[in-house]
Amino acid sequence: MSRVSRRALPGFGLSLGYTVTYLSLLVLIPLAAIGWQASGLGPAEFAAAAWSPEARAAYRLTATTATAAAAVNVVLGVVVAWSLVRYEFPLKRIVDALVDVPLALPTAVAGLVYATLYSADGWLGRHLIPLGVEVAYTQLGIVVVLVFTGFPFVVRAVQPVLADLDAEAEEAAAVLGATRWETFRRVLLPTLLPPALTGFALALARGLGEYGSVVFIYKAQPGEPLIAPSLVVARLESGRFADAAAVALVLLLISFALLAVVNLLERWTQRHAA
Repeated sequence: MSRVSRRALPGFGLSLGYTVTYLSLLVLIPLAAIGWQASGLGPAEFAAAAWSPEARAAYRLTATTATAAAAVNVVLGVVVAWSLVRYEFPLKRIVDALVDVPLALPTAVAGLVYATLYSADGWLGRHLIPLGVEVAYTQLGIVVVLVFTGFPFVVRAVQPVLADLDAEAEEAAAVLGATRWETFRRVLLPTLLPPALTGFALALARGLGEYGSVVFIYKAQPGEPLIAPSLVVARLESGRFADAAAVALVLLLISFALLAVVNLLERWTQRHAA
């Protein structure tokens, strides 16, 4: 009996074997291949490839648009999560299901749809372009599609925290004479801030690596920068595999850093909830 109690799970060895095999074939080996390809460059060559003016402009554009989209998603995501948790309205379940559409829809389809909508002949573009607002094939278009692709991460990060939040604390604050702003700042914000930051980091990570939707709605004109994933593809198409791997390795390191931030934020959320 004691020998059985010391076993973690029935079939643990087989399960662990499948897990290690999966991680090796689909995660670890491809990531190691990027590092191996980039290792063919010497330190000076790697720096020249990963930190060239073209690469710096790509990093700057990617980081700026992804950060702007993630910030917009925090505002929109908190409002939508609040509405889904605190209010009852017709077709609520359908609205809740639509939040996950960007996760199920191929991003290339999303980019194509947005490019069509905001083009000069599109349903929205024909009204916005005369007003001086151009979205399709501009950097603003990148932000728009990144808002679409990153939106679910904020909603799903904030929604369960709001569901567990006791409304009696808000009622007590109102009874004690607190204004709505004071209630939000002192009661709600400390609880919502950790999951909102987690959603921000997840949306930012998604935006930094997004390619499928952006390639359809953003066309870099001569002298304009590419987004970082497009720069990787452009170098691959020109046969500069090591240079492409250098940029990809930088993006990979940024992704790992964001993953560490997300894990820290999740621990912060758990400690705060406890």
